[in-house]
Amino acid sequence: MPQSFEFDVLVIGSGAAGLTVALNLPPHLQVCVLSKAAISSGATLWAQGGIAAVLDGEDSVENHIQDTLDAGAGLCHKDAVRFTVEHSKASVDWLVDSGVDFTRDNNAAFHLTREGGHSHRRIIHAADATGQAVSTTLVAQAEARANITLMSGRVAVDLITNRKLSLPGNRCVGAYVLKLDDNHVELVRARFTVIATGGASKAYRYTTNPDGASGDGIAMAWRAGCRVANMEFNQFHPTCLYHPHAKSFLISEALRGEGGHLKLPDGSRFMDRFDSRAELAPRDIVARAIDHEMKRLGADHLYLDISHKPADFIKHHFPTIYETCLTYGIDITCEPIPVVPAAHYTCGGIISDQRARTDINQLYVVGEAAFTGLHGANRMASNSLLECLVYGRAAAEDITRREADIPAVPDVPEWDESQVRDSDEDVVISHNWDELRHFMWDYVGIVRTTKRLQRAKHRVDLLSREIGDFYSNYRVSNDLLELRNLVTVADLIICSALQRHESRGLHYTLDYPGLQAEARDTLLVPTTYRTSEP
Repeated sequence: MPQSFEFDVLVIGSGAAGLTVALNLPPHLQVCVLSKAAISSGATLWAQGGIAAVLDGEDSVENHIQDTLDAGAGLCHKDAVRFTVEHSKASVDWLVDSGVDFTRDNNAAFHLTREGGHSHRRIIHAADATGQAVSTTLVAQAEARANITLMSGRVAVDLITNRKLSLPGNRCVGAYVLKLDDNHVELVRARFTVIATGGASKAYRYTTNPDGASGDGIAMAWRAGCRVANMEFNQFHPTCLYHPHAKSFLISEALRGEGGHLKLPDGSRFMDRFDSRAELAPRDIVARAIDHEMKRLGADHLYLDISHKPADFIKHHFPTIYETCLTYGIDITCEPIPVVPAAHYTCGGIISDQRARTDINQLYVVGEAAFTGLHGANRMASNSLLECLVYGRAAAEDITRREADIPAVPDVPEWDESQVRDSDEDVVISHNWDELRHFMWDYVGIVRTTKRLQRAKHRVDLLSREIGDFYSNYRVSNDLLELRNLVTVADLIICSALQRHESRGLHYTLDYPGLQAEARDTLLVPTTYRTSEP
């Protein structure tokens, strides 16, 4: 039979953001951290580049702020940028104190690299596997804490709120959770709930993200009544390994930061025709340039070449990329890497404040699922892990400050499966999954038009009705839940894109190539939205 649990804090997601919250809470609070697969299976594990922070005497907080504002194309919230950057060093110091082994130079100082959009070297990293170093360290720390319960193999179905229980107030009291090994839905009650589920890039056919990046937290929060913002800004990483047997392996921005050249099939460079910063231009410019050249030439991919650097330099700075490419027969010390753009990062998300609070009381959001205002219309490289740390620590601080005043959660009914049956039509799920990701790639990709977006909207409406009917009649499964969530976030992306009548940052449309005079966020408000009490 399905179990029920009660904790002080439920954290949905076990990446850097979720674990940062859990590890910064006091030991008297009982904390549960949920993960779809292994605890270390989230997007953090695969992050290669590093963490942007002001750690060098030649750099400054003001420089980092200005670079972020420039990359964000006029849509960054200045207060969020300053808050994040001013807390960057303290957040990195916390990781160092936690045991993360960052790369050092010959003088034992931290080695800092530079990536697109940055005016200074400020990226602290652990070779080219920073995410793995951060993830494994934080998981080990969490496993050693007696007050933290790690529950893997579980997928959140939906948030539980007072409104859903027909109770007064606007409060989140936990979630229903699908246990994957027996396919039963468990009840997890909590005084505080934290969404740390990552982004929604699996809505696209080609992505650098792990399989779990299906926008679950954004979709659940939207259904529960939270506003979302700027969902049209999907960052496409310019350089994903192009190989028939490689599953969306990312070629780090740092490789271009250390001198890698983008090249056409004839071996010529082209980025200087698109931006004076060439390969160090922000990601949206680089991705559009690659997309333009691929379409112009009818090419399936282009190339990224760092073979002009010494082999020892390449192997030392990019061991993971070197070894991975070698397994596919590509020696990056003497030949270029075939690359193609891929959906990489969701810049919009659930609206939150500087304490990571959402529109629903006792519901927080941290990491890629959140809209803090930091990224604007284009995320600057290596600001994402920083955001996870800064806002994860802010959420933990706010929960700690408020927990004595928050009462126990009310009684919540168990999940009811009495009105549904096992599905004998799972082919519907796989077919709809493929259709969704194909039309999102074709119609809502790097370059957009109003007609393409309208076509996508028509298709997503049809899918939404079909999947809603399926969800109402059959027992839930992981594939059905992810598809349901992907359709929701795809609709949010399309609706946001249709509202933006300009080309700004990551949203580029042939129908509105210029900028509007005033930069405005795209806000979407659900019909169930309520103003939260203090």
